[in-house]
Amino acid sequence: MNAGFLITLEGGEGVGKSTQVRRLVARLEAAGRRALATREPGGSAKAEAIRGLLLSGAVAPFGPAAEALLFAAARVDHLDRLIRPALAQGTIVVSDRFIDSTRVYQGIDRRVEPRFLVALETVTVGATRPDLTIILDLPSAVGLARAAARRAPSAIPDRFEREALAFHDGLRRGFLTIAAAEPDRCAVVDAEASADEAAERIWRVVETRLLTPRSSAP
Repeated sequence: MNAGFLITLEGGEGVGKSTQVRRLVARLEAAGRRALATREPGGSAKAEAIRGLLLSGAVAPFGPAAEALLFAAARVDHLDRLIRPALAQGTIVVSDRFIDSTRVYQGIDRRVEPRFLVALETVTVGATRPDLTIILDLPSAVGLARAAARRAPSAIPDRFEREALAFHDGLRRGFLTIAAAEPDRCAVVDAEASADEAAERIWRVVETRLLTPRSSAP
């Protein structure tokens, strides 16, 4: 059986990644492809436990390098328990966040030493890189407003949603910088459009880049 594809959706808070992951998996399955939705941090039992620590803010006092290490620990379990076995079975894995979130949240915006993050990524991810990354782009203030609107009245914003607007503006710039540096892997989709429009644009990218057979003619 052919190996599957790893598709990742990235972007700041409130851009609609979770919604678009579900929609994309449903569309892939409707097209006859085996697909699986997952998320980071999380996706496996141990990684979900680490997710709770990270999003609660309990790790924040230890600094961004410590956060990066815990994200990496969650990613190791996620890859070993879910992503790699699914890819080996020919499944298309669609993940809400992956390596680019660490590069941006702990690297570009939190200024963790780049060599440290590169080494950490090399050890944890190895050759299991995304075949395609969709970066959902949205003005930070709009994304934060959307995140607040969808939150239950009694819910507390997570550790990252509580950051100042300048932090989120830096995240947005970071994701766009990665997209510009790696255009063969990344595609930027306007998340200010309706959920239906964004889903259609994402599908066109996936279909064109991964699902359409390419001619082997010279």
